[in-house]
Amino acid sequence: MPDDDPIRELGRWIDRARDAGAPHPASVAFVTVGDGGRPSARTVTLKRLEDDALVFTSALWTRKAQEIEANPEVALLFHWPSLGRQVHVTGEAAFAERALAEELFSQRDLLHQLQTVVSRQGEPIDDLDPLRSRLAHLAEVQETAPACPEDWGALRVRPRTAEFWDEAPDRLHERRLFERRDSGGWRVGLLSP
Repeated sequence: MPDDDPIRELGRWIDRARDAGAPHPASVAFVTVGDGGRPSARTVTLKRLEDDALVFTSALWTRKAQEIEANPEVALLFHWPSLGRQVHVTGEAAFAERALAEELFSQRDLLHQLQTVVSRQGEPIDDLDPLRSRLAHLAEVQETAPACPEDWGALRVRPRTAEFWDEAPDRLHERRLFERRDSGGWRVGLLSP
């Protein structure tokens, strides 16, 4: 039986994808709005679900972070082709408190922490070799995990809508739409396939 809360239902769908062996079950296309209203997309990993938000991390100098700062409206698309399922979320992104960024940074694998220190994601470079050399050196000599960089953060996306699409052999796919009510809670309905 489907849940009446889209965030809990999303958690169930991610768990099902993980249990089914889907690769990267928490990966999601994360779409922001760039200059002139142009969409800008990238694939990221959902870090956690909260009661009213989806949580992600980002370096604060990236195009994604700059676009969220200018326009917090975002869209997300989870897709599990092997299960014939996808979830499309729209909502507003906001940067979270520093403590959450530090907590999530500390949960990253050491190599991922070091990569964050070594590479300014998205900035132009001439060659990957110096970055690889520096990363290898740090991995060899680093005795403790690095502190969370000041320019690395967490963000929350509070969904406004969430559409759950479940493939059907007869092409009459189930499309369940959750819309956040101004008064709280969710309005749930079906869309024609």
